[in-house]
Amino acid sequence: MTIAISRARKVAKQVLHRAGVPDAHATLQIDLLLEAELRGRPSHGLLRLPRIVERIHNDVTDPHTIGEHSWRSQAYLDVDGKMGLGPVVACVALDAICERARETGVAIAAIHNNNHLGMMAWYAERIATRGLTLIALSTSEALVHPWGGRRAMLGTNPIAIGVPASPRPFVVDMATSLVSMGQIHDHAHRKVRIPPNWALDANGEATTDAAAARDGAVAPFGEAKGYALGLAFEVLVASLTASALGRNVRGTLDSTHPCNKGDVFIVIDTSTSGTMADAIGAYLDEIRNGSPARGFNNVAIPGDRSLAVREQRLKEGMPVAEEVWTRLLHLAGETN
Repeated sequence: MTIAISRARKVAKQVLHRAGVPDAHATLQIDLLLEAELRGRPSHGLLRLPRIVERIHNDVTDPHTIGEHSWRSQAYLDVDGKMGLGPVVACVALDAICERARETGVAIAAIHNNNHLGMMAWYAERIATRGLTLIALSTSEALVHPWGGRRAMLGTNPIAIGVPASPRPFVVDMATSLVSMGQIHDHAHRKVRIPPNWALDANGEATTDAAAARDGAVAPFGEAKGYALGLAFEVLVASLTASALGRNVRGTLDSTHPCNKGDVFIVIDTSTSGTMADAIGAYLDEIRNGSPARGFNNVAIPGDRSLAVREQRLKEGMPVAEEVWTRLLHLAGETN
C-alpha cells in the first residue's frame, strides 16, 4: 500500500506521543525513520517503530534522556546514552563534538548504552551539510556468519562517511554484511523470497526463505574481505566504547534487553580545505558522466539512486507493508 509522507508523519507522531516521547525527541526519531522510507530503506524505517514503543513500555528505552557526557580529553567525548532513543543521544553527542572539532580539528564521541541508531547516512548527511566530515561506526547483535562459518558470530557493523561537496555532500552508508537483517525482516513481512546467497537458516544451510533466515545468519559482503572488515569494526568499536562483543550483544532487534552495542562518531573540520567541496563535486560529476559498462544505463555515485527514489516518493507517496501500517494505526489509537 502507498502512504503519503504527511499521513505517515502524523500517524508516527501519534504513536510516539502515546508512548510518552517528548515532541522534540519524537520529531528526531520520526525524521530518521521516514528518511529511510523515502530513500528505499524500509528495513530501517517504520517497521522499527513498534519495537521502539515496546522497548519504552519494557523500560529498556528512556524517551526523555539525552545521555550523559564526560570529556576524557579536549577532543574525546565519552557518552553514556542512559538507554535513550538512538538518534536523540547521537545528535546531542554530535552537536557537542562538532563544536569541539571547530576548535581542535578532530573530535570523537564514543557512545555506549544507547539504542539503535537507524540509517547511518542520515547522520553523515546532517554533519557534512555543516561543512564537516563524519566517519560513523556502530555494532549490532551477532547476525553475520564468519567467512567459512555456519553460525552468526559478529554484527552487521555498518560504516557511514559524509564529506562536504557541492552541490550536495558525498555520503556512503554500508553494512559489512551482504544485507542488513532489517532487509530480511522486510522481505519476510512482504512474504518475498530472498536470493540464495544472502543468508543461512538456523541449521547453517543456505536458504531463500526470509522467515527462516531471520533465525539464521546473513553473509558478509565481499566474502573473506568483508568478514575481515566487519570483524575489525567489531573490535575497534568495542575497544573504544567498552561495549559488548559478538553473541553477547543485545537490544537492537529485541524488545526486552538493554542495548549494549557501541557507536563511534569521528568529526573532522574540513573548513580549511577552501574550494575542495567544489573540486569533489566536479570529480563526482566526472564519474557520473563516464561511459557506462555493458548492461548499465549510467554510472552512479553512492546515494544517487536513493535520492531519486526520495524525490519520487515525496511526490507519489511511499510503499509500506500492510502488516506494518495496520500495527502503526493500532498503536496510534486509530481504528481504520
